[in-house]
Amino acid sequence: MSVHTRIEGLGARAIAASHAGARLFVIGAKSLRGVFDRDYPKGEVARQMYVVGNKSLLFIAITMGFLGMVMVIQSGHQLNRVTGDLSQLGPQFLKLFIQEFAPTITALMLSTRVGAGIAAEVGSMKVTEQIDALRLSGITPTSYLIAPRLLACLSMGSILTVIAIVIAFTAGGISAWSVFGLNPTAFFDSSMVRTYDIVIGSVKALSYSLAIPIISGFCGLEARGGSEGVGTATTSAVIGSSFAVLLLDFMISGIGLMVFGGGV
Repeated sequence: MSVHTRIEGLGARAIAASHAGARLFVIGAKSLRGVFDRDYPKGEVARQMYVVGNKSLLFIAITMGFLGMVMVIQSGHQLNRVTGDLSQLGPQFLKLFIQEFAPTITALMLSTRVGAGIAAEVGSMKVTEQIDALRLSGITPTSYLIAPRLLACLSMGSILTVIAIVIAFTAGGISAWSVFGLNPTAFFDSSMVRTYDIVIGSVKALSYSLAIPIISGFCGLEARGGSEGVGTATTSAVIGSSFAVLLLDFMISGIGLMVFGGGV
């Protein structure tokens, strides 16, 4: 393959990526507008909240509980080797989970479960021409399909993040007490948490909750062909949503450090 051919291939992929980015931006803008237009069926937001929140609760609770236990045990062993002082284990654990781990890991888990579900459902409607039928009926697909899922993710994503913090912190406290004999009063201490941590964690949770349904819905609307196209759209939704979560995590953390200097 010649250099000229390779350059042409790179250029074609760059143009295709820019076009996809433009379509994603348009779908995101239309989905946000659809939230205010309320063209979706009555009760659809509540149904999607059940799908996003209730059906994800056990998955997130078990994962965050085990993660909290593992992190506390590993951190406690490392502190015992270095200083032997575990008095700051709980406060620092809570600070880190509020600011970073709880919103990010919860969003990554929602990307795999909720994002895949949105892409599969919308993609199936696309390949069976139900999306075209909606357009012929004068209904905007983004308002009808993505907007209620966006509202559900915004509300339930934040709630699931709070639940994840509570479960991980509780499981970590039990582990610290049972493994290291640490007094629960010393572990369950929120004195290290600052306004900065809460603000950054909240911004991350809301940003992730915006990105997941928009990217997943976009992948579903881009589905082509039959069942194979739906499978490709589902895979793209999981990868794209997960990448967006990590990218937003990096950007929000960086901006927070530049603006607030790491704490308020």
